[in-house]
Amino acid sequence: MQFIETSLSGAYIVELDPFRDERGAFVRTFCQKEFSKIGYNKQIVQINHSITRHKGMIRGMHYQRPPACETKIIRCIQGAVFDVIVDLRAVSPTCLQWHGVELSMDNLRMVYIPEGFAHGFQALADNTELIYHHSAFYSPEFEQGCRYDDPAFCITWPLPVSGLSQRDSCHPFLCSHFRGIEL
Repeated sequence: MQFIETSLSGAYIVELDPFRDERGAFVRTFCQKEFSKIGYNKQIVQINHSITRHKGMIRGMHYQRPPACETKIIRCIQGAVFDVIVDLRAVSPTCLQWHGVELSMDNLRMVYIPEGFAHGFQALADNTELIYHHSAFYSPEFEQGCRYDDPAFCITWPLPVSGLSQRDSCHPFLCSHFRGIEL
């Protein structure tokens, strides 16, 4: 595994190193020893699988407030996405900045998202599937989201938006006095 720092403090793109032979390939997607090199020493407590049927659809931007903040490690196992993270940490030098990366079943990239980040993605292909590893249990009472088109971020999505869930369309824009979340 290779950890490549993003422009956002504490967030990484994880490049996987597959072993390939005539049978196919084998790739390790998680190793506690290797992730500890970037400061990740928590347990994975939940693994989720999402399926997005149509190209252009957006999911996000989701996060959990304290005390239920979570680290996420995300990998695309079918299709492709433009994966976006937004730093919402009040004390971060990159607060309110975003980073996007293409994740696909072919490029074997993952994204490591620290606590205090919002996450979302746009499907770049039909029938795209993601696997999420979480350091905290889903807590609906601490769940929150912000708009994918919030002018506070000005995210540049690669495709026209073809769909959005009712829940995601109701996320609020951040108000002008938002200064980040305290962890």
